[in-house]
Amino acid sequence: MKKETLLEIILGTVGGLIFALGMCMCLIPEWDLFNAGVVVATLGFIILLCIIPVYKSNQPSKPHKPVNFGLVMAWVIGIIGALVMGFGMSKTMVDGAGSGDMLMGIIFGIIGLIVCVLDYPVYSYLKKDKDN
Repeated sequence: MKKETLLEIILGTVGGLIFALGMCMCLIPEWDLFNAGVVVATLGFIILLCIIPVYKSNQPSKPHKPVNFGLVMAWVIGIIGALVMGFGMSKTMVDGAGSGDMLMGIIFGIIGLIVCVLDYPVYSYLKKDKDN
């Protein structure tokens, strides 16, 4: 393993942990550490940004290929499906959610899951259509 790769792993792990701790400090009201959490999360984000120059110095630049429309659509559909499913999960897990919230959350969760499952067939269809 190259030392640059090890440095990327260490920066990613430490930066991710510090960023996550800062976000917890901001979002857990019982801790009452919002301002300190913003500072800690910013520090973690800066550490994560330090990975970019290390990665760029380690990786050779490659010529750009044309944009793969099927892959872009797969990403967009996957992100939309994950967001819809996450919305549904959050509606069911809210403390004191009524039966209407629970039912709406389950329905949105199932819809998001179906969108995520249908992502690969859509990608395969777009890729097959491009190959022909």
